[in-house]
Amino acid sequence: MNAIIDILAQGGVVVYPTETLYALGCMATNHAAAQRVSAIKGRPHSKPLPVLIGNLGQLGLVTHDAGGDLLSLAEAFWPGPVSLLVRGHAELSPLVRDEEGYTSVRVSSHPTAARLCAHLGTPLVATSANRSGNPGVARPDDLDPLLLDKVDAVLADKPWPSGGDPSTVVRIVGPGRLKVLRLGAVPVKGLEAAGFTCDYLRQV
Repeated sequence: MNAIIDILAQGGVVVYPTETLYALGCMATNHAAAQRVSAIKGRPHSKPLPVLIGNLGQLGLVTHDAGGDLLSLAEAFWPGPVSLLVRGHAELSPLVRDEEGYTSVRVSSHPTAARLCAHLGTPLVATSANRSGNPGVARPDDLDPLLLDKVDAVLADKPWPSGGDPSTVVRIVGPGRLKVLRLGAVPVKGLEAAGFTCDYLRQV
């Protein structure tokens, strides 16, 4: 773990586990490293890279908007596979922010991912560890060897990811109202049970 933290702190790119899939990541404040992640994955720059934080207390590292419905959502679903779109800090790499300045962030329930963020004191890029267009993987033996050749380290110790759907991605669009941008591990009924009205575009 300490060696992986040192590699990330020095601007490296690593593969590490989250609760659902293996992630390809780097420090979200390091633009050169984020460029490497995009290149390794073959991900277009127009598609922002999501980020992880280690706990709710690190939300301020990503955004100033840390109250109200955003705090209620975070407390209800973190740690876990719900990603929230927030207005990201300018200190973050432009590759983790969309053209409106929004960043997708969540707290992973995987202990390894959470510890990495907590020890580094910075958000981590967390895009699935696969080439764009290929499925994500939850077992180390299924990781793409061509991708692994391009990263600086792999953290594949147990517990392995559990697999399944990726995180559900939502954006607050009004008091108590969410737009579901990607339906994933947490269903609409789960969001509604937490007291939110959801607008789900089924074609997304």
